[in-house]
Amino acid sequence: MIVTTLNNYKTIKEDGQGEIEVKKSRFICSLKRVETEEEAKSFIQKMKKEHWKANHNCSAFVIGQKSEIKRSSDDGEPSGTAGIPMLEVLQKNELINVVAVVTRYFGGTKLGTGGLIRAYAHAVSHTLHEIGIVKGTLQQEMAIHITYPQLGKLENFLLLQQIPIKETNYTDKVTVHCFVNENEVDSFTDLVVELLNGQVTLTKESVSYHEQLIELAD
Repeated sequence: MIVTTLNNYKTIKEDGQGEIEVKKSRFICSLKRVETEEEAKSFIQKMKKEHWKANHNCSAFVIGQKSEIKRSSDDGEPSGTAGIPMLEVLQKNELINVVAVVTRYFGGTKLGTGGLIRAYAHAVSHTLHEIGIVKGTLQQEMAIHITYPQLGKLENFLLLQQIPIKETNYTDKVTVHCFVNENEVDSFTDLVVELLNGQVTLTKESVSYHEQLIELAD
């Protein structure tokens, strides 16, 4: 994912599908991570070809660090009953860089305007729960150079602060590699220096996004 200035973002954990049935109509939701509008449109066309016998392949997508690009399509359903409700679910969950296609195979019973809105929104919401949502946080990898006697104290501190350790290298000294939220590097550095009475050296290494699954409300 191309994200360069956000401290964090939310998107789907992985590409996938989910399905619900409403009055014998099948609603199959396909979700995919994308980075450009072209990728989103290409995926929509792929789903239309794959489900060419379906009555409708409605779609919605949100792209960009600030959700700059938002599109939706009812694909033949009554105006406002499919694409917009789908888009609203993506926006409610604060997702970026994701496209949703809901394929409907008509079951013989008309659902009405309210029924369609609920069905298309539920198809997306259900699939998000099935696949999962992750929060990506911009983190700075830090290398903390210490002596062997200091290791236990530092490890306890990192555990209490919930700072993930990437690895620990043992040579003539000990180097602990850990990840710190990019906007908390200065305060973290001050705490470690104070903890170890200044007998420590910290160096910055690579900056990258780390994704963690988040819990969704039912």
